[in-house]
Amino acid sequence: KMVPEYNMPTAVMFRSIIKNGSVNDYTPVAEPNADDIAVIQYTGGTTGVAKGAMLTHRNLVSNMMQTNAILSDFKRGEEVMVVPLPLYHIFCFTVSCMAVLELGCHSLLITNPRDIPGFIKTLQKNKFTSLAGLNTLFVGLMKNEGFKDVDWSNLKLTVSGGMALQSSVAKRWADATGCEICEGYGMTESSPVACANPPDAIQVGTIGLPVAGTLAKIIGEDGQTLPMGEQGELCIKGPQVMKGYWERPDATADTIEDGWLKTGDIALIQEDGYIKIVDRKKDMILVSGFNVYPNEVEDVVAGHPKVLESAAIGVPCEKSGEKIKLFVVRKDPSLTEQEIIEFARKELTGYKVPKIVEFRDELPKTNVGKILRRKLRDEQEVKTS
Repeated sequence: KMVPEYNMPTAVMFRSIIKNGSVNDYTPVAEPNADDIAVIQYTGGTTGVAKGAMLTHRNLVSNMMQTNAILSDFKRGEEVMVVPLPLYHIFCFTVSCMAVLELGCHSLLITNPRDIPGFIKTLQKNKFTSLAGLNTLFVGLMKNEGFKDVDWSNLKLTVSGGMALQSSVAKRWADATGCEICEGYGMTESSPVACANPPDAIQVGTIGLPVAGTLAKIIGEDGQTLPMGEQGELCIKGPQVMKGYWERPDATADTIEDGWLKTGDIALIQEDGYIKIVDRKKDMILVSGFNVYPNEVEDVVAGHPKVLESAAIGVPCEKSGEKIKLFVVRKDPSLTEQEIIEFARKELTGYKVPKIVEFRDELPKTNVGKILRRKLRDEQEVKTS
C-alpha cells in the first residue's frame, strides 16, 4: 500500500480549516519570525545518509514566490495541475502544493503513480493544463498503450525535476503532447527550486537560469570561482537556502560557506547564462584517469529504441581503475548486450563505452521514482567482496 495505516487523533481536515477559519476568531499561540524553522525536511539520502534540512518560513515563502514568478502565465483560479508525486516530497510540497494553492489552482492528485494504467485513466477523464513529474514517470506514461488516447490539447506546461531529464525523453514527450518539458533544478537544502527553464525559452539539456533573487557560480577543487564554460561544483545563494542541517553543525559547515550552498553537482554555466548539469560529484566514474559521468552514458543509451531505462556505475578494473557497468531495463526482450555496446560506441568516446551490461526487470528507485545508483553500487560491492 502506498499509504500505511495511521492514527492522528489531533489532525484537522484542511477543508475544515478553510470552512471554519473565515468565521472564527483566531489568536496565534506565538508570532512566528521569518527566520524561525518551519519544517525539518529530510534529504532523500540517494548519495549518502539522509539529513534534516532546517527550512525557515522565509525559505519556503521565498521559494513559493520564486516559483510563481516562473508560472506568470498561469491564470489565477483557472489552472489544473496534475500532481503524481507525494506532497511530502519537497519538490511537490513547494511547486504542486504551496505555489499552486497561492495561485488558486486545482490540484489533481494521483495517489498511486506507479499504477500507470490507472494514472492514464485519470488523465483521460479530466482536463488539465499542467503536469509535474520526472524522467522515469514520463517514460512510464509514454510506454502505456492508453497514452495516445489522452487529450493533451489543454496542456501548456510540463515541469520536470528530481533527476536528469534525458534529451530523447524530452523530444518524445514534446512530439507526443505538443508541450515541451520545462526542466528545473533544486534540492531539499534550497526549498527546493534553485534554477528553471523559462517556459517561453526552454533549452533542452539545461536546467535553465537561476530563479529570481538567486545567484549561481561554479567552483574548482580549491574553491576558486571558474569562468563560464568550465566544469566544477555548482554553488547557489539566495533566500531559499536552508538554515542548516538539524543537529549536524559539521555537515552544515561543509555544505554552506558564506551563504553559498555547495550542491555536490558538477555543472557548467554557458555564455548565455543557462546552466548545464553534468552529474552528481559522488556518482563520477574514473576510467584510466578520465572522468566519466553516468548521465552522459545513460542519455545516449536512452536513445536506443529497445531501451526503457538504464543506470551506469563504475566497477573495479585492474587495467583502468574502474570500468563502466550498465544496468538496463529492456523495452524489447530481443535486445542484446552487444547491441547496446555497439550503439554506445557510435556516440561515445571509447573510455565512456560500457564494458558490462546487466539486464533487469526493474531498477531500484526512491519513492518518487529517482533511480538509486548508490544501491546498485552497494549490490555490486557485495557481489565482488
